[in-house]
Amino acid sequence: MNSSFEQVHSAARTQMMSAVPKHNDRANSVWPGDRLGNSPLTHVLRCLCLGLYSGIPISWCQLLGKPVSYSYLSEPTLPLNSTAHRTKSLRHLNYSHLLYFWTVSREGSIAKAADVLHLTPQTISGQLKLLDDAVGERLFTRAGRRLVPSEMGRLVFQYADEIFTVGAELAQVVRGRQPGSPKQLSVGVTDSLPKLIAYKMLEPAMTMSNPVRIVCREGSLDALLADLALHRLDLVLADRAIPPGLGVKAFNHALGSSGVSLFATADLAEGLKSGFPESLHDAPMLLPTPSSSLRRALGEWFDAHNITPRVVAEFDDSALSKVFGLAGRGVFAAPTAIENEVVRMYQVQLVGRCSTVREQFYAISPERKLRHPAVVMICEQARAALNLDSRS
Repeated sequence: MNSSFEQVHSAARTQMMSAVPKHNDRANSVWPGDRLGNSPLTHVLRCLCLGLYSGIPISWCQLLGKPVSYSYLSEPTLPLNSTAHRTKSLRHLNYSHLLYFWTVSREGSIAKAADVLHLTPQTISGQLKLLDDAVGERLFTRAGRRLVPSEMGRLVFQYADEIFTVGAELAQVVRGRQPGSPKQLSVGVTDSLPKLIAYKMLEPAMTMSNPVRIVCREGSLDALLADLALHRLDLVLADRAIPPGLGVKAFNHALGSSGVSLFATADLAEGLKSGFPESLHDAPMLLPTPSSSLRRALGEWFDAHNITPRVVAEFDDSALSKVFGLAGRGVFAAPTAIENEVVRMYQVQLVGRCSTVREQFYAISPERKLRHPAVVMICEQARAALNLDSRS
């Protein structure tokens, strides 16, 4: 049996070493199985070495001639910064090692990371060394008692941070689908949609008998539609419909519309109420950016009344325009449907209403027929609220 094993061992070793790329240190390459000696006990240890290197039973190494898997465990024989080293070792990047590195980077020391991970510092130190070998560069440098990521370490940390952040989100989603856990509703809200309108739309979902946990993401309509297409979002709330020609499979659900009111601080409003809307000529205005549908509608309204306001600032974010308005920097617009809330929250006064300007609101979903109970309630309640607002 010993002779039979030695034949298999010799064949596997020969094939293993032939799989190692030729490089300057080839002469110094030593297969760990050769360090074990020739006692009967080493037969088992050699099997372990063969398993680590080839990933398949030793009999298959010999009989099938399978190419062996050359893992990063043997890489110290390669120059640490060599391209061949990085290329081969990163094929088998160990995500447990990456987790240890990520935790040490966040905690600042191996000792603190050991407490978080419930491991010994020696274990983490050894695993970090293996990750250094796999990457081909040192990932940490010393700064006093702290470990600071090197240039390569900072790059690896950026990827690791994204990997484990997405992993945490996945865990939350999975927990949210377990019996008894609140269902998650991921909603995208466009920058230009007034946040008070967004809250009014989402509020009904928070009063459902079956609990729902809402996750809101804010961004441009194009970016949110891309996330909707990738099923990262269940719904997008917007103040305009899907742009024509955009290659995204999604559907508009009109929720209603509201008139538009203009607001300003008390000092500024007092001088503009009289003679409205002509009083707005050369008045300081805080307007949406030109790409906004509301900006175009306001522009047409100004032209119809021969008004040329003095534009002092433009905003993608409607909430930011209200902050500037609160500071007395100019007149800003908001939906008439939230007129009372704007006056109360931002301590401003109503200057006047743009009676012919309408701001539209949409729910955009990846399906034509709404099925998610929370999405159905959001759309139904939003339509009812907007249609019942007598001023809109």
